Amino acid sequence: MRQDVEFQAEGPRLRGWLYTPDAGGRPFPTVVMAHGFSAVKEMYLDRFAEAFAEVGLAALVFDNRNFGASDGSPRYEIDPWTQVHDYRDAISYARTRPEVDRNKIGVWGSSYSGGHVLVLGAIDRRVKCVVAQVPLVSGFRNIQRLVRADFIAGLRASLDQDREARLAGKPPGMLPVVSEDPLGPCARPTPDSYQWFTETGRTRAPSWRNEVTLRTVDLLMEYEPGAYIDRIAPTPLLMVVAAGDHLTPSDLALEAYNRALQPKRLEVLPTGHFDAYTGPGFEQASGAARSWFVQHLMPAQVTARALVTA
Repeated sequence: MRQDVEFQAEGPRLRGWLYTPDAGGRPFPTVVMAHGFSAVKEMYLDRFAEAFAEVGLAALVFDNRNFGASDGSPRYEIDPWTQVHDYRDAISYARTRPEVDRNKIGVWGSSYSGGHVLVLGAIDRRVKCVVAQVPLVSGFRNIQRLVRADFIAGLRASLDQDREARLAGKPPGMLPVVSEDPLGPCARPTPDSYQWFTETGRTRAPSWRNEVTLRTVDLLMEYEPGAYIDRIAPTPLLMVVAAGDHLTPSDLALEAYNRALQPKRLEVLPTGHFDAYTGPGFEQASGAARSWFVQHLMPAQVTARALVTA
């Protein structure tokens, strides 16, 4: 079952969905989820939440502030740290719901929010299980991979000009999320980014907009979620990495995974970044996440299944 929910703590009002299983007794172990860079919940998060609900997990799915159904301004600005704080508020809200087992909360994130859940696992001990799918681990190194070296100086000049314009009271500068021309100005300059965002926005998410503030890129360059990865233990961590990922490069994710402490598990998809949301990539990614959450949030069910099959 899915119901619309909204909540507000110290930030803007956030809106989303609460999924609960059709069978089983509440309260349910629950996964708190939000999307990645500029994406909204309709961009396949419903499929992940449904997969979790099928095995007895509830899921709280919400739009990040400034995007989709959630409030917040400036619109289409991504501040990674306020998004981390909003995840923490979502956890607090979930723990007030009678459907939710307040002591069995997991977090799931993908791409940009895959970095957020690494931070959450390290700083919030209410989190009992973490799944980071195709995660960003270093904003600075990610920009170095995505932006040509001879374009970096011009990018920094644009960011500096935007700071001065905002100081003068002008509206924030804007930048497309994706462009058909990978060498054109945009935040995600890869052909697969353009294809996925434009097709998914058209077919599933009419609220998605192809723009973010320039300051979003400035904030991305400052964000280093991988620095927290060795602090997640003893909370269990599953990292889902796409071998052909060049948006959040797989080698950076694997390097970060090697610094994580046990308990941890690595699931490698033989695909690109966006294949985690559809087709066989989705089945593998969602299946691995579902198994990890069941193992660590529903240990009694795992034991019962083992006894039945023994």
